[in-house]
Amino acid sequence: MKGLPLEVKNLLAKARESALLAVETYNRPTANFRSGAYVVLMCIAWTSLFHAIFRRRKVSPYYRKPGSRRFQKIDGDNRAWELSQCLKEYYREENPSSKKNVEFFIGLRNKIEHRSFPQLDSEIFGECQALLMNFEELLCSEFGDRFALKTGLVFALQFSRSLTAAQTTSMTGSPTRQMQKVKQYVDAFRSSLSQEVQSDLKYSFKVFLVPKIGNHASSATHAIEFVKYDPSKPEEMKRYEHLVALIKPKEVSVSNLNLLRPGEVVQQVAQKLGKKFNHHLHRQCYLKFNARPSGNAPSPGSLDTRYCRYDALHKDYGYETAWVDFLVTKLSEQTIYDEITGKQRSSS
Repeated sequence: MKGLPLEVKNLLAKARESALLAVETYNRPTANFRSGAYVVLMCIAWTSLFHAIFRRRKVSPYYRKPGSRRFQKIDGDNRAWELSQCLKEYYREENPSSKKNVEFFIGLRNKIEHRSFPQLDSEIFGECQALLMNFEELLCSEFGDRFALKTGLVFALQFSRSLTAAQTTSMTGSPTRQMQKVKQYVDAFRSSLSQEVQSDLKYSFKVFLVPKIGNHASSATHAIEFVKYDPSKPEEMKRYEHLVALIKPKEVSVSNLNLLRPGEVVQQVAQKLGKKFNHHLHRQCYLKFNARPSGNAPSPGSLDTRYCRYDALHKDYGYETAWVDFLVTKLSEQTIYDEITGKQRSSS
C-alpha cells in the first residue's frame, strides 16, 4: 500500500478483510447464518472501499449540518455516509447493474440482519457471487491489481452433485411469516428491474457447473472455470451449449407449465396476505397494475409477461408465481389495499 495516505490504507485493509471474512463465513459448511453474515460483512466491505476511494480523492465522506460546513456528530465522531449514500455520491446519475446489485443487498441486510434464514442461501447465490466479483473489480480498477482478493480464494467444495427432494424439504422446512416477508422483498426487488439488468452478470452471476474432462495435464489444470459468453467466438460457445445440452435432463414440452389459474392466484394471495381477496379485487389489481387488459379488450396479447400469459388456444390467461408475490407485497401497504377495495373512495 505504498504511496497511499495512512487513512486510505486502513480503510482498504478493512474492506479487504471484511470481504475475505464474508467469503470464509459463506463457504463454511456448518454455518447456519450463511447469507446473513455474508451480506452484513460485504456491506461493511463495500462501505469501507467507497470511503477509501473518497478519501483518496480528498472528499470527506461525512454528513454536514444544514447550511454549514461543519460535520454532523454521533457520539463525538463525524457522521459518515452509509452505503446507500456512498452509492449516490459515487455513481451520481449513472445506474449500472452493479449499483442495483448493491442496492438489493442494502434492503436485504435491513431485513435479515437479526434473523437466520438458511432457506435464502440458494435463492440469492447469483446476487451474492456478483456482489463479490463487482467488489473486486472496483477495488482493482481504483487501486490496482495488487489489491485483488482472488489470490486467496478458491471454490467451495460440494458434498453431493444434487439435492434430493427430501433433502430440499429438510433444508427449507415450512416458510415462516418472517421468511415470507424476506422472500416478498426479494421477488419485488427483482420484478422492479428491467430484463436487461436481471440478465446482467454484474447484477446476478449465474453459471452452469458442468463436468470437465481432460486427457492430459494441460487440459485439466483448473478443475472449475467460469466461462463468459463471448459472441466473437461462436464456434467455442456452441461447444459449451452442446455440452450443457448433453447433461440436461430430458423434459417433455408442456404448454403453460407452472402457470396459475385466477382462482389459484386469489387463494394464494388471500392466504399469504391474511386479508379479504376475491376475484373482483383480483380484477381491480391486474387493471391497476397493467398486468393484463380487461376481458373484452381487442388485443389480449398486450400484457406484462413478467406476471401473465395469454393462451390463444383456450382464450384465457395464466399467471406467474411472481404475480402472487407482487400482489402480496403491494397489498401489504394499507393505503394500496384500501384503494383497491374502495375504502378510500367510500370514506371520502
